[in-house]
Amino acid sequence: MNEHGKSDSPVVPEKWPNKAEEASEAMEGRGLAKGNLIQRNAHRTQSRESVHSGLERVREAVRRSRKERLTALMHHVYDVEQLRQAYHGVKHDAAPGIDGESWKSYGEDLEGNLRDLSKRLKRGAYRARPVKRVYIPKADGRRRPIGIPALEDKIVQRAVVQVLNAVWEQEFLGFSYGFRPERSPHDALDALCVGIMRRKVSWVLDADIRSFFDTLRHEWLVKFIEHRVADRRVVRLIQKWLKAGVLEEQKRLHSDIGTVQGGSISPLLANIYLHYVFDLWVQKWRSTQAKGEVIVVRFADDCAPRRRGKEAVMVT
Repeated sequence: MNEHGKSDSPVVPEKWPNKAEEASEAMEGRGLAKGNLIQRNAHRTQSRESVHSGLERVREAVRRSRKERLTALMHHVYDVEQLRQAYHGVKHDAAPGIDGESWKSYGEDLEGNLRDLSKRLKRGAYRARPVKRVYIPKADGRRRPIGIPALEDKIVQRAVVQVLNAVWEQEFLGFSYGFRPERSPHDALDALCVGIMRRKVSWVLDADIRSFFDTLRHEWLVKFIEHRVADRRVVRLIQKWLKAGVLEEQKRLHSDIGTVQGGSISPLLANIYLHYVFDLWVQKWRSTQAKGEVIVVRFADDCAPRRRGKEAVMVT
């Protein structure tokens, strides 16, 4: 949607205007760590503020230049406070990956583990592990493959997502709703509701990219990331996860396509990919070639375009 306004339906709340130039800058946060010393809490608060200010500088650099490629991002990733926040963001009861490490067991020596992880990331000694693949049933009787990364991979991926969100939330278009900070399926539904109720819609198209996560091409994904990220250490880190493969029935499988669903980094990589192959294309197409007005709402690999007027269509 391209206008402000409340939904005509009392069921669906509106939270976000759908302007292409706007992007969420919300950051995930967490409460103060429990402790007996006020000094300790003050130190943690200062550390979190330092992380926030560091990422704010990244956002400012992106806003200053739409073409600037960022060369110094990795130090934000291996910052111990950034890793600590990422650890606390991991689901506490999630199933362990091939390392067998649980959130609770890793936290028994959290500070020591995080310092060691930070050092390995800094000197390039960190190694990505294969993802354990399991299957969950779908409503249509088929099975959806889900990957369970090792715990340290989850932590580092969440740290990278925090850093790259500071970059890409300045780039993503307003009609992209899936897997973004402070955006939810309800926001996408609200945009659809406003579009249908307040515009004269002639056509509605519902599109879903078949097996998108399984067919995403690594080489193109890396090229898209390098449009804004020139820090080779961050790019190599992402490539490690892409090349780590999956472990299924004790067999290690490799592929040059696809990103495993279940990893913390996968939704962001999917959005980066679709930003270039779909969002920018449809934005240009509807302004230069489309007849009538085209309104688009995209949630991950599902989209709904709508056009109004004599030859108008709507896409979700």
